[in-house]
Amino acid sequence: MPVATIGETATHEVTITEETIEAFAALSGDENPIHLDDEYAVETMFEGRVAHGILSAAVVSAALARLSGDIVYLSQELSFEKPVYPGETVEASVSVIDDLGGDRIAVETSATVPERDERVLSGEATVLSLPHDSA
Repeated sequence: MPVATIGETATHEVTITEETIEAFAALSGDENPIHLDDEYAVETMFEGRVAHGILSAAVVSAALARLSGDIVYLSQELSFEKPVYPGETVEASVSVIDDLGGDRIAVETSATVPERDERVLSGEATVLSLPHDSA
């Protein structure tokens, strides 16, 4: 399989459920009440529970994996712009923007909640794009 090239794009989407948030809290140990406690969260600026921001970043990771070749995540610069609420779908989009040499590429990354037509995350990743060894 060829490697990813400038202009190549990929997407992936995931619906973030209350169960997703609770499972991530248990896995990561991040039990911030803004994510888990309805009574607490309703009193915050978000007016309800929100997903861990890194869950949106995980959807970006899945989109990166859909690019050509074997993709190895090296770094990610992120800006969390809006919250994601339980029951919303996160759609991540990635676009290869530069060949950095040595199998490294720069990829523009973003995630939106299509139901609200709002971007919730933006950034840029550096990844290795290696030929897929089918042997």
